[in-house]
Amino acid sequence: MTPTTTGIGPLRIGEPIENGSFLSVLESRGLQPEWKLDSPLTSPLPEATTVLALTWADGVLMAGDRRATAGNVIAHKRVRKVYPSDEYSAVAISGTAGMAIELIRLFQTELEHYEKIEGARLSLEGKSNYLARMIRGNLALAFQGLVVIPLFCGFDEIAQRGRLFSFDVVGGRYDELNYATTGSGGAEAKSFLKSEWQADLGRDAALALAVEALIAASEEDAATGGPDIRRGIYPSIVTVTTDGVEEVKDEELEATTAAIIETRP
Repeated sequence: MTPTTTGIGPLRIGEPIENGSFLSVLESRGLQPEWKLDSPLTSPLPEATTVLALTWADGVLMAGDRRATAGNVIAHKRVRKVYPSDEYSAVAISGTAGMAIELIRLFQTELEHYEKIEGARLSLEGKSNYLARMIRGNLALAFQGLVVIPLFCGFDEIAQRGRLFSFDVVGGRYDELNYATTGSGGAEAKSFLKSEWQADLGRDAALALAVEALIAASEEDAATGGPDIRRGIYPSIVTVTTDGVEEVKDEELEATTAAIIETRP
């Protein structure tokens, strides 16, 4: 599998950029990255597994475990699956890890480019629609098994509330009300969230709920890695509120995880 580009054209100062889109600049000069599968895969690629998002009283929280698997082998134990996409939104990856990370980096660049060109942030609805378009662009490879399915969340500055979105492999976008999951352990995590989620969760309660949902998923799904206090491996978690994106530190997660493990049967 190799990245290819075709043609190179200069970007002239003062030249108009259509729709404030970074990808439109790349496309107009034949520079848009294009992944092609040159031959059948001979071995499994690392895949990112369980990620989740949930709303709470002040916004939305997004979390992901740290394990990546390649077939029945643990490929990586500290993969980061949750990323700020801009100041007021975040995205989590599942599926083919390398391609998912590159897609998120391009998505981050696109949002930054739009803001610089237009002088304003793209709406949360617009961001989710654009991410759906990027997923749809990967459809040919998805049919060959190289699937990328993220979750997206953010604080809607118009509605003044946290919102979250799930996607399917063909770029379908779904506005979720309370919580969403994806990845190999997504069903187990969603079942746990369904039984425990409440609309008025405070930050600490939302954080504990996310960690415990990932632990519950790891107990049923071998591809999901639970927290490992001895090795200092904790989930990647961010919160998004009216104040923007905040990454939760490992020191806080250590105390939260220890308390949950102590009380679990």
